[in-house]
Amino acid sequence: MEDCAICLDIVHERKTLKCSHSFCSACIDSVFKLKPACPICNTYYGEYTGTQPEGSMTDMRSYQRLPGFEHRGSIVIQYTFPAGIQGPEHPNPGKRYGSTSRTAFLPDSEEGEKVLKLLRKAFDRRLVFTVGRSVTTGLNNVITWNDIHHKTNIDGGPQSFGYPDPDYLSRVQEELRLKGVTPDD
Repeated sequence: MEDCAICLDIVHERKTLKCSHSFCSACIDSVFKLKPACPICNTYYGEYTGTQPEGSMTDMRSYQRLPGFEHRGSIVIQYTFPAGIQGPEHPNPGKRYGSTSRTAFLPDSEEGEKVLKLLRKAFDRRLVFTVGRSVTTGLNNVITWNDIHHKTNIDGGPQSFGYPDPDYLSRVQEELRLKGVTPDD
């Protein structure tokens, strides 16, 4: 007999997910009401929508080369958000947050294009940013990144949020996968 990883009791009315993990039917149904993901491996089922405020995401191609990708140009992503008022999904509903804009860089390569498409999907699902406390400034009620890392500098390496960083493209794809954003969903 197998125990349910949620209630820690013997599995009743077994429900097995596509990822092969099994739970009590009632247990996994209650978990999925909060977050449609396997509690063991975090594989998403369904579509997750975040709390990102209204804004825009644009991209353009540049001849600027990135360290580690010297034989190709770059993709420049521009995020822009107007000032607004926090909604019920934010930490302080009714309070204002200021406008902001952010610029990020990807190599203009097949894998860079793949990441760009995934970032677009995440942005459309309101997963890239949120409103809350900034880790870098300590300010509250501001638009902040939401655990999907971006390269905001062309150079300086990982410690400066720049290139070269040979593992960045695979890392960001894993961060996106953990938020349910994959090429085949």
